[in-house]
Amino acid sequence: MTAALADTTPVSTDWWLCDHCRRPVYAKRLARTGGVCPECGHHRRLSAHERLDQLLDPGSAEPLRMPHVTADVHSFVDTRPYRERLAEARDRTGLDDAAIAARGRVVGTDVAIVAMEFGFMGGSLSGGVGELITFTAEMALAERRPLIVVCASGGARMQEGLVSLMQMAKTSQALLALDEAGIVTVSVITDPVYGGVAASFATLCDVIVAEPGARMGFAGPRVIERTIGERLPENFQRAEFLLEHGQVDVVAPRGELRATLGRLLSALAPGERKGAESGGRDSVLLTDADEVPDLDPWQAVRLARNLDRPTTLDYVDLLVEDFQELRGDRIGADCPATVGGVGTLGGRPVMVIGQQKGHTAAALRERNFGMPVPAGYRKAARLMRLAAKAGIPVLTLVDTSGAYPGVEAERGGQAVAIAENLRLMSGLPVPIVSVIVSEGGSGGALGLAVADRVLALSNAVYSVISPEGCAAILWRDPEAAPRAARELGLHARALLARGVVDGVVPEPGDGAQSDHQEMAERLAAAVRPLLDELRELTADQLLAQRRARFRRFGGQPTAHRPVPER
Repeated sequence: MTAALADTTPVSTDWWLCDHCRRPVYAKRLARTGGVCPECGHHRRLSAHERLDQLLDPGSAEPLRMPHVTADVHSFVDTRPYRERLAEARDRTGLDDAAIAARGRVVGTDVAIVAMEFGFMGGSLSGGVGELITFTAEMALAERRPLIVVCASGGARMQEGLVSLMQMAKTSQALLALDEAGIVTVSVITDPVYGGVAASFATLCDVIVAEPGARMGFAGPRVIERTIGERLPENFQRAEFLLEHGQVDVVAPRGELRATLGRLLSALAPGERKGAESGGRDSVLLTDADEVPDLDPWQAVRLARNLDRPTTLDYVDLLVEDFQELRGDRIGADCPATVGGVGTLGGRPVMVIGQQKGHTAAALRERNFGMPVPAGYRKAARLMRLAAKAGIPVLTLVDTSGAYPGVEAERGGQAVAIAENLRLMSGLPVPIVSVIVSEGGSGGALGLAVADRVLALSNAVYSVISPEGCAAILWRDPEAAPRAARELGLHARALLARGVVDGVVPEPGDGAQSDHQEMAERLAAAVRPLLDELRELTADQLLAQRRARFRRFGGQPTAHRPVPER
C-alpha cells in the first residue's frame, strides 16, 4: 500500500474504498489522479517522497542530508517510551524524522523544498524537523533559491517538551532572514496543519497555497467545540473557509498545484527575470492638456460609470500573462472589491492590484459595487510589500466610487487602513504606476494611487467627493450634481492641466466600453514604457521623485519654500 492511498480502505488488491464518499475506486485510476478520488474529488494524503515527486521537475531532486539531532532529550515516557515510538515511526516510514528536504526545480525555477510526513508521528514538529527546516532555509539563503514548505502536521511534538516549542521561534527566525534577503517563500497547506506549525512557518510564508479541503488552525475543532459549547460550521478551518476569511492566497487542486507554483515562482523568484518583449504599438499617451478632448465633466462622470467599461479583471485577462490571483489580508477577511496578483506584462514581472466592479447587477453586488473594505486595503498593502521584497513593479488600476462607508468598515478601521497605504506607497522601493481607469473616488481611490506616475483614461474621473455628494452638502440640492462636477474639475483634461495626473490615455470610439481589446492595448502601450523608464532608477531616486511629486500640491514652488526652523 502506498502512502497516497493510506487514508483509503482496501477492498481488494485492485479496488479501494474512498473514506469520504465511500465509493470503490479502481486502484490504478486512483494512482493516475495522484490520490484524488475521481468520484468526489477528495484529496488523500501523500507521503513526503511522493510530494517531492509530484512537485519537482523530473530528475531535478537532490536530497539534503538530515542534520544530526540528539533525540529523546527528556527520556519522555507516556504509555510507552518516546524512544520506542521514534523507532517504530522510523521503521514504518523509512525516515529519520517527520520531514525531508531537497534542492530541485519547479517548472524550471531552482528551489529549496521541505516536505513534511504526517505518517511519522502525525508530522509533529520536533527538534529534528525544526533543524531541517532551518537548515534548508539557510541553504536557500546562501544559494538565493525560493523556499517551498509542504506542511502536514498535528503541531509541536509533546514528547520533546519545550525543545519542540522553541522550533516555532527558530523556524520563524529563519524565514525572517529570507524576508530580509528578498527571497520568496511559499507554504503549501495539506491536510492537516495545526498547532505550532500553523502558528509559525506554515503561515509566515509570502504566499500560502492550500489543497482543497485541507484543514488548518491553531486549536483543533474538538477543542474549540468543547470550549465554546457550540457546533462549528461544516467547512470550518477547511481550505475554502480559510480562503473566504483571508488566511490563504490560493486553493489549488492537486492536479494544478505544480503549475500554480510555477506561475508564482516565474514572477517572484529573483533569478528568473525575463527580458522585455520587443515590438508592440507606440504609446499614445497625451501629456499636454490641450490635446485632451474638452469633455463636459458631468458627461465624463456618466461615461466613467458605464457598466460596459472594462473592469480590472478584464484588463488583467487581456494584458497580463500567467496571472495568479492572490487573496486575503491574512488577518481575517478577503475583500471582493479589491483584486490583485502577479503575472507578466510585456514579458516582465508585475504585481497588479485594482478595484473590481462588474458588468451586471449581480456582479456588482458580489464585488460590493467596487467599494473596498479595510481588508481590501490591507490585502493591497500585503501584495505591495511582497512586490517590494521580490523587486518587481506595481501597477494599480483604480475604479471605485469610494471606500465602503458601512458600520463594519468603520469597526474594522477603514481610515487607518487607507492611511497606512498612503504611507506604505510613499516609501515602497519599487516602481509604481497607477491608472484611473474609470472612477477615482476620494481617499478610497488615493489608497491605491500614490505612485511615481499617475495616468487617467480620457473618460475617467478623479475627485475628492462624488458630484452628488458635493451637491447635497454645498448646494443642498441633488439636482446640482452637474454643476458640482464642473466645479470639482474631475475630468481628465482638468486633471492633466493641474498635474494631478501625468498623462491621459485616449479611449477608442465612444469610449473604453466600445472596444475592450483596443483599450487594453492602448493602456499597455502607455504603461510599459513608463515601467521601463522607472526600472532604471535607484530606490532612492524613485522615492525622492515620488515624494516631490506629491509635495508640490498646495505648496509653493520649491525655490520659494521656507526653510523649516529648528
